[in-house]
Amino acid sequence: MNWMDLSLQDFQDALASNEPTPGGGTAAAVALGQASALTKMVAHLTLGNEKWQDGWASAKNAQSIVDTIYQRAGELAQLDSEAFDSVMGSFRMPKSTEDEKMERRKAIRKNTLLAAEIPYETVLLGMELLSCQEALARSGNANAVSDVGVASLLASAAVKGALFNVEINLQSLPAEMGEEMRLQCPLLRTKCSEVSRGIMHAVHERMSSN
Repeated sequence: MNWMDLSLQDFQDALASNEPTPGGGTAAAVALGQASALTKMVAHLTLGNEKWQDGWASAKNAQSIVDTIYQRAGELAQLDSEAFDSVMGSFRMPKSTEDEKMERRKAIRKNTLLAAEIPYETVLLGMELLSCQEALARSGNANAVSDVGVASLLASAAVKGALFNVEINLQSLPAEMGEEMRLQCPLLRTKCSEVSRGIMHAVHERMSSN
């Protein structure tokens, strides 16, 4: 089942069920997709509108960033669920002999690492999306500045939610696996908070000036 083919209600019902997937990683990727969609909307509402010509450059930059994320977020939502299912499948592998135990352990580690790498991509794309939103809030179509605010909140939730999924998977792996992700996760969480605050200030300032 591809989550992106479901209605919003059906996806929410699946998320609320007692099935292990979709879970938080999929929800984070979906939030990223929604954030990119709102950002894309504001860029469209800015470009070509003479009143907001000062924001055209910011809108074009946002549009160039969003185009890739908009599609990839849906793919990551699906991949996250599939990765978790693969981890669970690994735990069900036979373990009667030493060879079977070794193959099972290798499969668990391989699939768990993948289950960390997929949400890590959500994190990186979320940070990329956040990078263009402050400028869009400051100079884009002022009538849609609140939408930039909502987009940034969703992007921040996607980043921080995906970080949880990266870290919980890395915890069950040997320290030498996923070393770069282990190093970057705390830095990215701090950076996400800093960038998000800047966007929120920009949104509030723009709303106050109108």
